[in-house]
Amino acid sequence: MKYVLLVYGEEKDLHALTPEGSAKLDADSLAYDRSLDQQGKLIIAQALQSVKTSKTVRRRKGKRLVTDGPFTETKEQLLGFVMIEAENLDEALEIAGGIPLAELGTIEVRAIYDVPGS
Repeated sequence: MKYVLLVYGEEKDLHALTPEGSAKLDADSLAYDRSLDQQGKLIIAQALQSVKTSKTVRRRKGKRLVTDGPFTETKEQLLGFVMIEAENLDEALEIAGGIPLAELGTIEVRAIYDVPGS
């Protein structure tokens, strides 16, 4: 079964890291992704650019509305995602717990919905 692991955290925590700490987090994250790939579990993993570069799109009454950034009431931002293949939810949770950014933020684990007829 496919799962997406949504990596949330506060960008300010990333900016607060020393250059060495940031380099270590990047290296640890890439190493973890490589280990998942070698196990045949990784589909894709991506970090996202700063929330300052994001836009939010809504459609209301046929009109497209575009605003800067994510919802303002959110404390944590979506920092990245990892899509995996896991036997079950327990395995997906185990994999999510190994993501290095889980020490700074939170990882939301969601099964992929198979759209009927697709």
